[in-house]
Amino acid sequence: MVAVSGFMSIGLDHAIMPPTPVAVAVGVLLAVALLGPAFDRRSVAIVAAAAAAPDLDLVFALVGPGGPNATLHTAFVPVLATAALYYDTRIRGTSRVADRYGPYGVRVAWVAVAALAVAGVGVDAFSSEGVALLYPLSDRYYAIVGGFLLSTQDGVVQTYVTVADGGVGVSSPGTLDTHAIPSPLAPGGERRFRIVETGEQAVLVATALVALPAKWLVERRDRSTEARC
Repeated sequence: MVAVSGFMSIGLDHAIMPPTPVAVAVGVLLAVALLGPAFDRRSVAIVAAAAAAPDLDLVFALVGPGGPNATLHTAFVPVLATAALYYDTRIRGTSRVADRYGPYGVRVAWVAVAALAVAGVGVDAFSSEGVALLYPLSDRYYAIVGGFLLSTQDGVVQTYVTVADGGVGVSSPGTLDTHAIPSPLAPGGERRFRIVETGEQAVLVATALVALPAKWLVERRDRSTEARC
């Protein structure tokens, strides 16, 4: 059973919903870490696009059902993507992805799914604005906010979730009807397109911007070394 509660106090001030560039930065770092021999400009672009894709629900919310952090931020999107890719590459007799793109395509597809889940949905779930993880079955937003620390008096303390009476408590800012998430696409008023809003986000984006060319330089050096040998 999952219960909902008010926001926890530890760390909430630093739990603002990350802008899309932050999700892209996390996707880029996943690409650098996981693509391996499939690392190139095209594969990085695919993984970065997968990380940013859930934020397209800001557009869908203007023309159809659902809402920001709901339509594409549901846990069902990465779960279904994982199930479909697993079936294609591990269960089917012939993999369409492997037949068309080879091992390169399979590697890129799996890293893109990871970016979708971790950078696209997961990062926003750990913010005060939350995501509708069970949409469309439920229109409630869930926000995994809190803190984790070691105390000389209390030992290990974490306030992300609470476990009591056989259930797990998670913070919720409301539902689609009661919780409004600001959108730069909303008509009227000032439009603000967020890039970074905290020092931690700026460091994360800067790290991705440095890691990407550094990875390319390392790859080039390794290829040059192999060619000389």
